[in-house]
Amino acid sequence: MIAVLIPSQLISYTDGATRVQAEGATVEAALDDLDRRYPGLKFRVIDEQDRVRRHMRLFVGCDETRDLRRPLAPGDELMIFGALSGG
Repeated sequence: MIAVLIPSQLISYTDGATRVQAEGATVEAALDDLDRRYPGLKFRVIDEQDRVRRHMRLFVGCDETRDLRRPLAPGDELMIFGALSGG
């Protein structure tokens, strides 16, 4: 299992949970697993060309990644961050 931290702008998809569990051997597989349980969540992170959206950041541990094929190991932590805007 992979621990996934969910940013505040996406917790409406996870019923208010800021930390969930996912299964998957890659970042993409973990996001697919989350999307099965929380429909629509992946689309908010990944665009139609299967790339991480410009305003989203993904970290595995302390390392930022934009590679959806990046391997994950049991016990890894995937953090999803979304840019905040305002004026």
